[in-house]
Amino acid sequence: MEDYLPTKTEIAKLQQMENLTILQDCIQRSDLMTQSMLTILNSFENRLSKLEETINPIYQETGNLQRRHENIEKTLSALNHVIGFYHVAEDMEPIIRDGPSSGLDNYLQCMDKLQKAVQYLTVNHNGSTEMSHVISLFDAGKDAMEKEFRNSLSRHGRPVSADTLKQVLTAEDDDIEMEIPLSEHLPEIVIAELKQISAWLLSCKSDMFLQDYIMIRSGLLSKSLIGLKDKLKVDCKEPLTAGPTHSPAMVVKQKLRETPVRKPSKRLSFFPKTPSALKKSGNTLEPSGSACHFGSSLMKDEACDIDTDFYICSVQALLKLIKSEAALMQGIVPEKQQRHVFEQLIQSAIDQVVKDGEQICQYVKRAMTRHNVAAVILLFPVLHQLRAVKPEFEKTLEGCLAPTRSRIASLISMLDSAGARALEEFVDNIRNDPERQSNMPKDGTVHELTSNTMLFLEQLLDFCDTAGAMLMTQDPTSLPNVQNVERPKLKLAEYITKVLSSLGLNLNNKAEAYNDSAIKAVFLLNNFNYILRSLRRSHMLDVVHKWNNEVQVFYESQIVNQKRIYSQSWSRVLHYISENQKPVSTSGISPDTKLKEKDRNLIKEKFTGFNKEIDEIFRQQKMFAIPDPELRDCLRQDNLNYIMPFYSAFLKRYSNTNFTKNPEKYIRYKEEDVKRFIFGFFDATA
Repeated sequence: MEDYLPTKTEIAKLQQMENLTILQDCIQRSDLMTQSMLTILNSFENRLSKLEETINPIYQETGNLQRRHENIEKTLSALNHVIGFYHVAEDMEPIIRDGPSSGLDNYLQCMDKLQKAVQYLTVNHNGSTEMSHVISLFDAGKDAMEKEFRNSLSRHGRPVSADTLKQVLTAEDDDIEMEIPLSEHLPEIVIAELKQISAWLLSCKSDMFLQDYIMIRSGLLSKSLIGLKDKLKVDCKEPLTAGPTHSPAMVVKQKLRETPVRKPSKRLSFFPKTPSALKKSGNTLEPSGSACHFGSSLMKDEACDIDTDFYICSVQALLKLIKSEAALMQGIVPEKQQRHVFEQLIQSAIDQVVKDGEQICQYVKRAMTRHNVAAVILLFPVLHQLRAVKPEFEKTLEGCLAPTRSRIASLISMLDSAGARALEEFVDNIRNDPERQSNMPKDGTVHELTSNTMLFLEQLLDFCDTAGAMLMTQDPTSLPNVQNVERPKLKLAEYITKVLSSLGLNLNNKAEAYNDSAIKAVFLLNNFNYILRSLRRSHMLDVVHKWNNEVQVFYESQIVNQKRIYSQSWSRVLHYISENQKPVSTSGISPDTKLKEKDRNLIKEKFTGFNKEIDEIFRQQKMFAIPDPELRDCLRQDNLNYIMPFYSAFLKRYSNTNFTKNPEKYIRYKEEDVKRFIFGFFDATA
């Protein structure tokens, strides 16, 4: 019998049956395990319930115990804190008695503890012995803090050195504003300590230390200014013996000196062209006792001029110093009280600077009573500097009381008023200068009044805006409607025109003191020429023409007119040699022609008269003075051109005639001799 082989389908079914049997076994085992797990979990849950019932009472009791422990610790801490208030005086007393010098931070911590003790005992145990002891110790500590503030400020504070101030004032770079370093006042560590002490004292409602700050810093501020002034005085003496180029004071002056009109500066710090420049007139002119004195007392007044230089430097230094003081008090003085403290602190220094300015003003007033007009020049650099720094002063003094803010403005107004009165008095002095014969130069040279006046006007020109603004304070209404920037120059132009008009009128009146028309013409010619040349040399014409553009034409016409009048001095010479005085017709007469006796006598008379008059005019006019070489040469050439054609024709006409047997007696001067005479005019040594 053949073996039976299952088919694939049967094999697959058998396999599936086996798998199903295995799966059913797995399910049965899983059910058994699940049942076992549920039993275990139920048992664990029962046990946890029993544990919770056992633990909860214990947990609650433990929490209560912890809270009790914390309360006990807090109570102990509070008790210790309170007990500390009663013992703090004993603990802190050694440190407080030693003072802050042993260590500021530690001392401040002790003072804080005492302050808290005072606050506690005041509320909880007021009037107790412990409270009195703590308050007493606290007050002693606070007094020690105020004393430390005062001593530290005095001990470490120092005036700003003169060298530092000079360096700040002579900073060459105009684009960098150099300020005084705070370390020049106090070391940085001291400033930090002062801030700590100040903050603590303010927290205790104590501000008495601010009065100490005001007093000490005010004194140091004044000492800084005095030190600078003393240093400059010492430096200024050195050029007298060691030469002018190495003196530190002169270096300061040279760096600060500027011409305001031609080279403005942001600092606008300069020293004046001193009135000693006006003494140049004494080198060429003899004093004539003019009513307006320029050089007679300037040597005596040189000290005042030096003080003026120092004053300008002091004004600049004051501005730098008060700005530095304002920066220094930041953090030391409370913000609400800074303006009040600042105002009181700087009051003494401002008073001194204003007082010095008032002294300069009084000096100028006294000088004007003596007709020393040069003194008014001192006001211009001072006023220029004050006007330059006034905006910065006002900015620095913002928040101060009105009287303090207006100090500089009031000083400027006072100086303006004094200067304007002095300038008007100058015009009156020129107009009323006496016409005494003893005051007139015998040689007809430039009068001292003219040279002094023009030199004075040149000084005004160097301070054009300042002088114009000064004049405007007295009479601003006479100006036309022009831009504000041009008004000072226009006012000065008006004033210069007024001075020139008064000077011209006075010169014409003075010229009447001369009896001879020639010397009178030379005198006016010299003076008008000097005025015109001065106007041109100093570029004053550019200013004057803003008010009157005919000034140059006027003086040129006056010069031409005086030359014409001067030429009339030759009339007595021309009387003998001109064509109108020919005695006979010489045409066709040879040297051998015999003249009538009457004609011979007339020719002799002409030569004799000419010789006499040419000798006389040479004797007179060689004593005349024409200081200007160009004008002197011009007049000599004009004389040659005027006389020589007449004399040459005269010689040619009569020298070869037979009018005398002794021609040398009458024909004494050849053409070369007359030319030599004319070139000897205006030369006393000829």
